[in-house]
Amino acid sequence: MMPRCRVLGVLLALVFCTWPGALSLGQSSLPLSNEQRQTFDQELQTLQDSLKTLRDRPASDFADVSIFSKGLKWALQYDQEFSPRDIALMKQAIVRGKQRTEALTENKKPWSTRKGKLALGYVSAVDNSVQPYGVIVPENYDPSRPIRLDVVLHGSTRPVGLSELRFIARFDAGNDKPSTAPDQPYIELHPLGRVENCYRWAGETDVFEAIEDVCRRYNIDRRRIVLRGMSMGASGTWHLGLKHPDYFVALGPYCGYVDTHHFSETPLKNFVKVGPLPPHQELGLHMLDSIDYAANAGVVPAIACIGDKDVFFQAHVLMGKAMQQEGLTMVNLISPGTGHVIDPVTHAEQMRRISLYVAKGLDRQPQQLRFVTWTLKYNRCHWLEVLGLQQHYAKAVIAVHLRDDKIEITELQNITRFAIDISHLPKVLQTLRIGTTELSLSPASTAPSRKLVVERRDNIWSIADSIEKSPLTGKRPGLQGPIDDAFSSSFLCVRGTGQPWNAAVHAYSTASLKRFADEWRHYFRGELPIKNDTDVTEEDIRTRNLILFGDPGSNSYIAKVLPDLPLEWSRKMLRLGNQDYPAGNHVPALIAPNPLSGANGRYVVLNSGHTFREAELAKFNYLLFPRWGDWAVLQIDPSHTDSTPLEENVLRSGYFDEQWNWPEE
Repeated sequence: MMPRCRVLGVLLALVFCTWPGALSLGQSSLPLSNEQRQTFDQELQTLQDSLKTLRDRPASDFADVSIFSKGLKWALQYDQEFSPRDIALMKQAIVRGKQRTEALTENKKPWSTRKGKLALGYVSAVDNSVQPYGVIVPENYDPSRPIRLDVVLHGSTRPVGLSELRFIARFDAGNDKPSTAPDQPYIELHPLGRVENCYRWAGETDVFEAIEDVCRRYNIDRRRIVLRGMSMGASGTWHLGLKHPDYFVALGPYCGYVDTHHFSETPLKNFVKVGPLPPHQELGLHMLDSIDYAANAGVVPAIACIGDKDVFFQAHVLMGKAMQQEGLTMVNLISPGTGHVIDPVTHAEQMRRISLYVAKGLDRQPQQLRFVTWTLKYNRCHWLEVLGLQQHYAKAVIAVHLRDDKIEITELQNITRFAIDISHLPKVLQTLRIGTTELSLSPASTAPSRKLVVERRDNIWSIADSIEKSPLTGKRPGLQGPIDDAFSSSFLCVRGTGQPWNAAVHAYSTASLKRFADEWRHYFRGELPIKNDTDVTEEDIRTRNLILFGDPGSNSYIAKVLPDLPLEWSRKMLRLGNQDYPAGNHVPALIAPNPLSGANGRYVVLNSGHTFREAELAKFNYLLFPRWGDWAVLQIDPSHTDSTPLEENVLRSGYFDEQWNWPEE
């Protein structure tokens, strides 16, 4: 049995430093000399100049080259000291960037047919940044035959400037080294996930964007996509797999946390205990804590593993109890005598069991479904969609059975509207029963190309005409908040250029935008998209969430959307809900559907980036939960200067109701 001190030592190494080379052990780190810095800066400029010649090529080609220059840029920007191994990685990035550029110039792309490990990239729709990922292509891959895909999520690591280059080095063998492709019946995809956020927010989007990029390059069998990972990767597996239960054929979490409160109480040095939170923050945890979605393991099978000496063992105990409460039995393979490590024997058994589900493939036409959610952000399960909730961040349950020509809703909780995609069902359906209510289905309502939309009004269930004829209002899938959700899809920060109403508010909004840009670059690995309000286009309004900084005087787009937002704002007074605040030293932050013409399905946000800040980003990923909800009233310091840290006093914050109105006080 491994001694306790060794268990904890191995655990800490894995939790905080799970990538090879994450710490250059045994190698001294020193600042670059002036000559070294100048050389690297020149080489980086050369790489960036060469990228301009590739702008007309497909985005995947551009990204495959750009991952090296981006990695070098971030290393030079954020790291102050470098070991010999670090410098070697930076030099290798220059070589590999040039090699791929030269190959594309000659209309060649040798890595597209290479087997074994590869570092590739894609351009993210979130912020137009280039994001790297790794793939492992088996020797037996045949492009003419669909192949299983295993999405493998990495563990926790502190984000540093060299994070991209260290990640890329795990997969990029270069052109000169022979391929060492494994003999396995699947391609492995290793997303970066924006480094360190437990695959939340843009990190979540990163996983699915990477999957789509791999599916464009390789012949992937979408009925056989597996999600698995260890430590933070296991937490990400629980998080993404249970909230998207119709996407993956099986889940393989290996010792990962499943909630915020209990995990934060792990007896490890420097862990930050999350004690009782304000009510709106407690509600926000239901968006993230995967334990709340345990029922969805009845849709997507999960084969979990953990060592019996793992200090995080209680996490799987909690998930097991949560599944038991839902009438399920958790499969949890326990490795005897091991801590927070992967035991090869246990892992082999996990993979064997996963392969049994892979052999069957994903059943896209299950005859019964029981689906649980707490937010419309996670609203789909095969042919079922939840379209409206009575209350966000309260448990919503729907159980549907297909019996002969009848749809039976046997359980329904906290749901006001849902849809059934008839085109995904093989049966001719004539009746829908909800409790004692029986609704006849006309041929038109069950046409193969239509979705059957069912809604409750005045406590009476009825069949709606269609989503097109009866459009969704209020909070709806993709427009449900909170503020932080706006940064999980394409967004644009808009800077005001007009005359501000209040100098202090203008100074605060300018500093807040700069803070957000710094945090985004460091922790989400991209340049924050920013435009002046005078440069915003109709396409921007149509395709991106608009993040508006300033006041109605300085930012013309705040003035345009203000009449349709749930607040009043004048030069002297700010009114939110039933309370007034002096406009000279108070700022509203909120999220709402963008009311501008053409902005259907897009958010507008006032004066806020992520509501968690560097204090949380620099510590632990379980701290990255919504702090403000949908709105906040911020008291600012009019005497703030650029030389002092930007701070705001949050006087009130919370959620709008399901119609995007102020909740009853």
